This record gives sequence, structure tokens and C-alpha cells, in this order.
Amino acid sequence: MNHTVESIMTRQVATVKPDQSVQEAAQLMNEHNVGAIPVVENGKVKGMITDRDIALRTTAQGLAPSTPVSQVMTSNVVTGTPNMSVNEAAKVMAKNQIRRLPIVQNNALCGIVALGDIATNQAYDEAAEQALSEISEPSYH
Repeated sequence: MNHTVESIMTRQVATVKPDQSVQEAAQLMNEHNVGAIPVVENGKVKGMITDRDIALRTTAQGLAPSTPVSQVMTSNVVTGTPNMSVNEAAKVMAKNQIRRLPIVQNNALCGIVALGDIATNQAYDEAAEQALSEISEPSYH
């Protein structure tokens, strides 16, 4: 069983623009019950902002809620493609210690896969377990 990411990805993805405020990003996270939102400009993924980014790079640093997302987002985002296998996506997530993988086609965001999407599909229990164990290991980069 070697399904593609397209079969499990979330297609309706909440996004923010780089110049939107971290408060707006946090409100979207709350509204959509997610912990990360891709930062998109002209359809292209420019970064990711997570609830952790907001807590550690904004609130803990004393920055205002009006701070632009671009100042605290993670740049150089690892992405996947709709036609990659779910196992391949899990390996990419493990290698890069990420829990969410934006899916891009023709340089435009078309979906997102979370580790939870892989974990909730019994066929991929082993891939999800392996990815989570590697994501949870401390990074010494």
C-alpha cells in the first residue's frame, strides 16, 4: 500500500501573508484549531508560523501583537509534492524534525500534511511512529 500524499492532505489550508500581524496569525490558529499556518505570498510558500514561534519569538521577546509574521516566521520551509508517497513524506518530516509538511504543486501551495494525518491512517502507523520518534529526538544542529 503506497498511497500518495494527495490522498491524505488537507486541501483547505488557512494561510497568512508575511505582512499580517502575529495576532492575526494567532486568531486564525484559534479559529481553525491548528498550531501552524503557512505564510504565503502570491501563492508561494514563504515561511511557516507556529504557535511556538508566537510564544517564543514574539511574546517571550516582548514584541507587540502587531509584529509582522515575517519577523518571527520560520523561513526556508521544507515542502512536499502531492504525488510523493505517504512513507516518503513521513521520512522527510522525520529527517527535518517537522510535524507539518506544506504540499506544493507548480510552485503554489495546494495542501498540507500533518504528522497526525499520517498517524490516523492505520496503514501508515509504522511510518508515523518512526517519524515521531525522530522528530522528538533533540536536535544538535
